[in-house]
Amino acid sequence: MDKGALSERDICTKFVLPAVKSSGWDEMLQIREEVYFTKGRIIVRGKLVSRGKAKKADFVLYYKPNIPIAVIEAKDNNHSVGDGMQQALDYATTLEIPFVFSSNGDGFVFHDRTGAGGATETNLSLDAFPSPADLWARYRAWKGLTPEAEQIVLQDYFDDGSGKGPRYYQMNAVNAAIEAIAKGRDRILLVMATGTGKTYTAFQIIWRLWKAGRKKRILFLADRNVLIDQTMVNDFRPFGAAMAKLSASAGTIERSDGTVEELTTAIDRHRRIDTAYEIYLGLYQAITGPEERQKLFREFSPGFFDLIVIDECHRGSAAEDSAWREILKHFSTATQIGLTATPKETAYVSNIDYFGEPLYSYSLKQGIRDGFLAPYKVIKVHIDRDVEGYRPERGQVDREGEEVEDRIYNTRDFDRTLVLDDRTKLVARKVTAFLKESGDRFQKTIVFCVDQEHAARMRQALINENAALVTENHRYVMRITGADAEGQAQLGNFIDPESKYPVLVTTSRLLSTGVDAQTCRLIVLDREVGSMTEFKQIVGRGTRIHEDTKKFYFTLIDFRGATSHFADPDFDGEPVQIYEPGPDALMTPPDAAPPASDEDSPIPPAPGPDEYIVDGPRDIAIPGFGEGQQKIYVDGVGASIITERIEYLDENGRLITESLRDFTRKALKRHFASLDDFLKRWKSAERKQAIVEELEAEGLPLDRIAEELGKDLDAFDLICHIAFDRKPLTRRERAENVKKRDMFTKYGSQARAVLDALLAKYQDEGVFNLDDPRVLQISPFDRMGTPVQLIKAFGDRTDFERAVHELQSALYQETA
Repeated sequence: MDKGALSERDICTKFVLPAVKSSGWDEMLQIREEVYFTKGRIIVRGKLVSRGKAKKADFVLYYKPNIPIAVIEAKDNNHSVGDGMQQALDYATTLEIPFVFSSNGDGFVFHDRTGAGGATETNLSLDAFPSPADLWARYRAWKGLTPEAEQIVLQDYFDDGSGKGPRYYQMNAVNAAIEAIAKGRDRILLVMATGTGKTYTAFQIIWRLWKAGRKKRILFLADRNVLIDQTMVNDFRPFGAAMAKLSASAGTIERSDGTVEELTTAIDRHRRIDTAYEIYLGLYQAITGPEERQKLFREFSPGFFDLIVIDECHRGSAAEDSAWREILKHFSTATQIGLTATPKETAYVSNIDYFGEPLYSYSLKQGIRDGFLAPYKVIKVHIDRDVEGYRPERGQVDREGEEVEDRIYNTRDFDRTLVLDDRTKLVARKVTAFLKESGDRFQKTIVFCVDQEHAARMRQALINENAALVTENHRYVMRITGADAEGQAQLGNFIDPESKYPVLVTTSRLLSTGVDAQTCRLIVLDREVGSMTEFKQIVGRGTRIHEDTKKFYFTLIDFRGATSHFADPDFDGEPVQIYEPGPDALMTPPDAAPPASDEDSPIPPAPGPDEYIVDGPRDIAIPGFGEGQQKIYVDGVGASIITERIEYLDENGRLITESLRDFTRKALKRHFASLDDFLKRWKSAERKQAIVEELEAEGLPLDRIAEELGKDLDAFDLICHIAFDRKPLTRRERAENVKKRDMFTKYGSQARAVLDALLAKYQDEGVFNLDDPRVLQISPFDRMGTPVQLIKAFGDRTDFERAVHELQSALYQETA
């Protein structure tokens, strides 16, 4: 057999796989081929959405299911035996696998990442591949696992037979936690970005420890009732009758398949706790409080629970004097696992101080890069009152007739102590404009407001802007806040992908964490977000992908400057586009190529061969402070949008702000090296419109530049003027120059009339596709004759196209 003629797949099948199997690896249980462990990055180019190439390992070897210990990268026989090693090491680092192999069918190069003695890399013959027992012995020694710890580490994952398994980073987190607990560690922090499945990860940890008999009574704590209910009927469902909710009120919840399920509770009407269950799920608020009688957790003995899992542990449980922290102190002998998307670390609050450094982290940036999380666009809107402040006129009175205190009010005051109703209406109008321009007014939207009262006013303003849709169904706009029972009752429908209503939801803080709104496409910030932790949580409301509804990215509209957190080094996961509309500009951002800000995997301006399109060009978009404080309401002040800037990520990932004109000039000069380069491209292009379309696809807003200049210029003159400082000619001036040359004399009267009409159409409309015969079907050509008759006036279609190309060349004969 000529190995050199075999493909890489043939090498895998004929040489690598037999060598692995002959050393004792079970093909059905321990060997997986072509393991795709990422989804492929989602790339947004305007309205074109594609996925990049997913990462794939040729072979992953598992000692037991979901416990990977080796990766093999194969190459064809025209490569050397070790040529796949660097690629394999990259995969092994991501997958946290210690043993790495490369092969070309002649043998193996073995790389031992444990550093446990001997040479790091060795050459092996095909018949010398290590057995499962050999590699597991090395692994066990590396991890320092005792026989008892090994038994826990080897406990099976839960498998319902559906084929669903943990993603690679979930597997990393679960295995790391199990190993640490097996070796006696009792405080563990797992950091995983919102939308990456923290609850499913927690379930697998609890399941394995519970089944291994290491942890017999478990408490899962969260701070949102909906989180507990969702967890019980979804991820934790396999615990069945062993599980109960620490609540006195029985409840039901509708599952994703439409069935209604009654939740088992562990507290009776007399607030007595049934201690016969093994898995308890509870709200912090339900089992503790400032008064001693509210501290239900004291009904359990300090040693009752073996394991406590704290969801969203960056919140109240992070503070040393928090009422929530006292629950953890009461059960201090239990192993405690903190789950968070944003580890909180300040001079006053620290969960790292309590739990220790994160055992495993999976960031928003990594989730976006792997294709498990949705990227996003940002629209930053500047309102004059926010930027310039507001100072009342002398004698200005509020709605109550009281004189308004004379001082400068700014964005910190608006909707907190001072209400400018015109500002609220402006925000609602701009949000509605975005929805209309996007072509989809039913994309699920969350509007974050200063407090519950502000959320009520915003609801009213949005209702008035969307009156027709509200008439069809009053749930089109709803307020969902802690004090709104009717709104809270609709929370399940809002997060249900199958429920059309509610669509637009106003809130203060209720929806900022934990709510699994998979189909949320638009997040609106109309309040300040001072905390990086909360900002990441709010961004996380939109990062879930929902392929069934083609939700691959989302949009964030910022009215309060909250997205300044992007400049914070603690923030990760940059937006794909940042757009700041001017006073009269469209709210939807122009199509733009994504910035190549990621040094590891820069994004090309057009889809490459390794990408596949997941959504074509179609119009889809992608609290309270001082609740009890009396507010001042001032009417008739007015508010408007000011400034027009574009903020973008440069090649180093830094946010750069420039004027629209400067941004366009730099972008054009990157596209065309010189004026001569541009002129050659323009003159050689059969379709001038193709160049314009190419620039539009890269987000160069030539039409808006023309509006800024206030001149009747076409793309040719805009580019020459903006990029190369050439004096522009208007379309009228170019048309008049062609007429002066009297270049149509060689044609008959009917052909001259057609060319004169084409020249007039260019002058009035700037039409580029003049050589398209379909233009002859519209006014004024339809009055001159049929398209066939008009083309015959030139000879045939080729003669017609030649004449129009001559006309276009004449239009652009002068460049200054």
